[in-house]
Amino acid sequence: MLAALGTPEIIGICAVVALMFGGAKIPKFARSLGQAQKEFKKGLEDGAKDDSKSE
Repeated sequence: MLAALGTPEIIGICAVVALMFGGAKIPKFARSLGQAQKEFKKGLEDGAKDDSKSE
């Protein structure tokens, strides 16, 4: 379903998001997503280290 999205649909979705959240909150939201991704990757690396120690 996601592959069926074209450029006009993506632009429309971005416009709706900008109208809903406003220009000031979008950078804060993007920053928090980046921090969450960083913590997730760190957790995956820590889990891989724990698995290699137990073997």
